[in-house]
Amino acid sequence: MGGRTLVLGGARSGKSAHAEGLVPAAEPVTYVATARRDPDDLEWAERIASHVARRPDTWRTVEAGDADALLRVLTGASPGATVLVDDLATWLTGVLDDAGAWDRDPAALDVVAGHCAALDDAVARCSARVVLVSAEVGLGVVPATRSGRLFRDELGSLNARLAEICDEVVLLVAGLPLRLR
Repeated sequence: MGGRTLVLGGARSGKSAHAEGLVPAAEPVTYVATARRDPDDLEWAERIASHVARRPDTWRTVEAGDADALLRVLTGASPGATVLVDDLATWLTGVLDDAGAWDRDPAALDVVAGHCAALDDAVARCSARVVLVSAEVGLGVVPATRSGRLFRDELGSLNARLAEICDEVVLLVAGLPLRLR
């Protein structure tokens, strides 16, 4: 089994750059980009471009436009390989969108739970080294909107389950890594 690292942090904390720095630039990496492109959002496109520009040429990027794309990469990774996933908050947003779960429909939430359980299982069974990036949502205020609370609850639960599976858990605060495990 490869090692599993979970890198958590708030918005603009440096979590992505830290996660990328955990892997030597010369090492081949499968970088799973979970952000969905929106041709009408130029600022979002610029953020994606800045992430792309940081990646070494030896890294292969897989754009995970649906929930199953990430699972396919994790389950298909070979021993000795490295998979870097950036990030789980945008992956979960897509899962919630695709399931139509924002109104807390029980059937839609079951679909989300199924995808999250499949992710937990894929990470636990992955024979490659896995570096996961996710937003830490447990340090803020209670969101004012129903959808905000749903997102916080779902991502907090996913992060906690993945932290149990991972060998190493790091929290980035103001660009500084704090090793939790």
